[in-house]
Amino acid sequence: MAAMAGRPWPVLLLAFLLSSCLCCESILIEGHSASVRTGLKSSHSVVLKRANHTVAQKLRASRLQAFSSVDALSSVVHKTAYYGNIHIGHPEQTATVVFDTGSGNLMVPSTLCDDAACLRHKRFDASKSSSAVNMQSDGSKAAANDQRDQLTVTFGTGEITGVFLKDDVCIGNLCANMNFIGASHETPEPFGSFDFDGVLGLALSGMTQGPHFSIMDRLEAAGNLKHPIFAVFLSDSESEDSEITFGDIKQERMVGDMFWVPVSRHTGYWQVQMEDIAIGNKQQKLCSDCQVAVDTGTSMLAGPSRVIHELTRRLRVAPDCSNYQDLPDLGFVVAGHVMNLKPSDYVDKSAGSCSPSLMSLDVPPPNGPLFIFGDPFLRKFYSAYDLRRQRVGFAVARHVGVPEEKAQALLVSLSSGKVQKAGAFLSK
Repeated sequence: MAAMAGRPWPVLLLAFLLSSCLCCESILIEGHSASVRTGLKSSHSVVLKRANHTVAQKLRASRLQAFSSVDALSSVVHKTAYYGNIHIGHPEQTATVVFDTGSGNLMVPSTLCDDAACLRHKRFDASKSSSAVNMQSDGSKAAANDQRDQLTVTFGTGEITGVFLKDDVCIGNLCANMNFIGASHETPEPFGSFDFDGVLGLALSGMTQGPHFSIMDRLEAAGNLKHPIFAVFLSDSESEDSEITFGDIKQERMVGDMFWVPVSRHTGYWQVQMEDIAIGNKQQKLCSDCQVAVDTGTSMLAGPSRVIHELTRRLRVAPDCSNYQDLPDLGFVVAGHVMNLKPSDYVDKSAGSCSPSLMSLDVPPPNGPLFIFGDPFLRKFYSAYDLRRQRVGFAVARHVGVPEEKAQALLVSLSSGKVQKAGAFLSK
């Protein structure tokens, strides 16, 4: 039986078992006893590597094509990928993954895959993990001679097929027993060109393959998170590290206060309501009922073609860059706050040529009209994702060498000019 999925991202997942733990529960899995650390109530930060990656952008664009009638690949300009390490199994096997709020599952190459794209990456070997379990798509164990269910994920530029597995997955000292997908086939393009091995989905449960595929749900169920939250800081230079923090928020990563916005629709995305778009802090009445998906796995900004076309006209970016120094801030109005981007964030400037780096994306109701806030936005704003309260937090990111006053100017409250706090800082 083959399970088909329309969520086009490779996901890599690995589990790390601590040999000595303060509080462990013993789990019997197909004759294997594994100790999983529980009740830790802790946090952990993963340093992310930053690399330019043209093909990674094509992967993201192909995902958006599933919703859009436009050729997403034609408008790609931002090409940065951020990825870090996780661990799977006993003994632990390390893999590098993109931590992706736009997908729900962990997908990693496995030793069942002998394709060139898999061979150039680390492959998870279930036979070498004492706690690994072969699974079927319905969540049942696969017997030794059973034909394995497979998941096929089709991309605009490639395809992945994988089988279902269960094992301990760890992010630093935070571990959970969960289901994931081990790739048995990967096409050369785009996967053979990636620096990372797979993707760890951090979307809400509506986007996962099943109830045991969400790393955040599993960590929270094990009582291992200080708070049921994770936060993302993306660097915009080589002088500082990017990081994702599980279980807490880092005050030192932001300038000023964080404001919170409830998840607006239960699509599986970390999706919030957007009230309008601003140019030079002036509202344009371009998008009064738009939705925004905050997507750490996408290297672009995207929005409805009608809005993007009109926005491009109003921004008046000169193709020869002659007015580049005079271009205004581009702002997105969310919960009464304008979150501004500078021209360097929304204009592709190279070889004396300039063009807005905004991609058209038409998502029909009820999920749309939909904008995608990818890396260009997330480099300017520190973001937090609250699982329990189903909300997203935003604050200006604190970057090395950027004066605090200049950074604070990126976030403006429409009511007072200052950021208004929105409830408690963290979930209780």
